[in-house]
Amino acid sequence: MNTMKMMMRIDIISAVPDLLASPLNNSILKRAQDKKKVKIVVHNLRDYALNNHKQIDDKPFGGEPGMVLKPEPFFNCINKLIKERAYDNIIFTTPRGKIFDQKTANRFSLFKNIIIVAGHYKEIDERVREKFATEEISIGNFVLTGGELPALMIIDAIVRLIPGVLNDSESALNDSFQNGNVVGAPCYTRPSVYDGMKVPDVLLSGNKKEIEKWNEEQSLRLTKKWIDFNKNGEYYG
Repeated sequence: MNTMKMMMRIDIISAVPDLLASPLNNSILKRAQDKKKVKIVVHNLRDYALNNHKQIDDKPFGGEPGMVLKPEPFFNCINKLIKERAYDNIIFTTPRGKIFDQKTANRFSLFKNIIIVAGHYKEIDERVREKFATEEISIGNFVLTGGELPALMIIDAIVRLIPGVLNDSESALNDSFQNGNVVGAPCYTRPSVYDGMKVPDVLLSGNKKEIEKWNEEQSLRLTKKWIDFNKNGEYYG
């Protein structure tokens, strides 16, 4: 792990790289790349296929339905990358992985070089995991078409934590879940009254101590609501 922060490099391996293009080239992710804070390189799995048809999947042994991504393209791509540089982590997006959270995002943001392997179709040949995976990450207990969206979510959460990426150097530190499993307080901006709804007086008072107290109280209130909702499925205002 590199605490003297150099430009981070993130390599993404995908069977459908076009899914990644727009998010990686807009908003904060584009700004971070323009500022040379991060280099994001997308690898098309088909470029590493063995035959002229660029085949990357095949039927699973055992007769189950669906298609499985073949091991050869992954081995070719990952072996090439790890010969070129040292990687701190090779992350596989998978439903069976550890649930991604802010603590994990903070840890990942300190790495210099990482690979994110985005699965697709039914699964990736298990031998790819056995050989290369250093960490398996899930974004929740549900199934998506592929690992590209989870990969983008992980990257977005990591990159915004890199110093110098956000214009306000403190904004990421004040986000929800940066202080344990605590969500942030409500936010308001101008106009102070809209559609009959008024911004709380304390936020207009200029009293920093009272504002901090209000923010803490509201954060705890919303955290309790968040915990109750996730535990019992009961949402209330």
